[in-house]
Amino acid sequence: MTELVTLETQLMAEVAAATDEQSIEAVRVSALGKKGSVSELLKTLGSMSPEERQTRGAAINALKNSVTDAINARKGELRDAAIDAKLKAETVDVSLPVRSSPAERGRIHPISQIVDEITAIFGDMGFSIAEGPDVETDYYNFTALNFPEGHPAREMHDTFFFQPDEKGERKVLRTHTSPVQVRTMEAQKPPIRIIIPGKTYRQDSDATHSPMFHQVEGLVIDKTANVGNIRWVLEEFCKTFFEVDNVTMRFRPSFFPFTEPSFEVDIQCDRSGPIVKFGEGTDWMEILGCGMVHPNVLRHGGLDPDEYQGFAWGMGLDRIAMLKYGMPDLRDFFNADVRWMNHYGFRPLDMPTLFGGLSA
Repeated sequence: MTELVTLETQLMAEVAAATDEQSIEAVRVSALGKKGSVSELLKTLGSMSPEERQTRGAAINALKNSVTDAINARKGELRDAAIDAKLKAETVDVSLPVRSSPAERGRIHPISQIVDEITAIFGDMGFSIAEGPDVETDYYNFTALNFPEGHPAREMHDTFFFQPDEKGERKVLRTHTSPVQVRTMEAQKPPIRIIIPGKTYRQDSDATHSPMFHQVEGLVIDKTANVGNIRWVLEEFCKTFFEVDNVTMRFRPSFFPFTEPSFEVDIQCDRSGPIVKFGEGTDWMEILGCGMVHPNVLRHGGLDPDEYQGFAWGMGLDRIAMLKYGMPDLRDFFNADVRWMNHYGFRPLDMPTLFGGLSA
């Protein structure tokens, strides 16, 4: 039995010398693992005689139990010590100010806010949202919208062209969201009431222009649409969007290839101070263009202009955001300046609603 006493003394010393949970686990494996020193002794029990099993076998099992209890006790001590050390290293300075949550610190970009506001307004009027690709064919961007090949109106748009494909055709970054009008007419039967918010691209850059900017267009197609409907829809939109009780609008004749007749729309305002005030004053500001959908556009959309008619309008989201919230430079929208976002951005949970206020 002397070797059992020696082994127990050795193992107890190793248990006592363990300094962390990894080292005590190593002692357990060396003693009680598959090939551990105590496990090897336990394997000899099967070859012992009944008399040996009563004496030597009992001693081996006692050794196993003693070593197991010592390892578990030491493991508990080391675990408690590790927790104490971690708590001391991770103390909290309760005098520090409480950090706000990501939902409090984050901000919604004004463009995203404007899209939500417009969606709420036109959704209440029964409009749905339509979308289309940013990379368009020449057909949808120009031809289907009554821009014939070589027509001077194509020069109105400073277009980004791609290299010709194997067929010699050049795709473009869409210069307006109007291609979605034709795509919708091809895919959907009237009546149609949609708005189309999205990115557009033109080669232009200054304080009020950007190579990539945002537009929203509206389209109504049915059998009785008329200019009076345009005026009502736009007046209701402007009153709700700018959050004023009344607006005075005027329609000036203009030219757009895809509408006939076409109009520029001005809204009466006060520009005497540092900010533009709508619903008062004697000044005028152009905010959008509109008109009755050209018969050729209806034909390209697969509709009979003798049966259906419609109206459309479009405006720059960035421009109306600048007007409503007093932002002086369009380029700031794309600079990713955190200070600008903290000033002009919106809290994520402040969703615009018609009953709670669009910009509350």
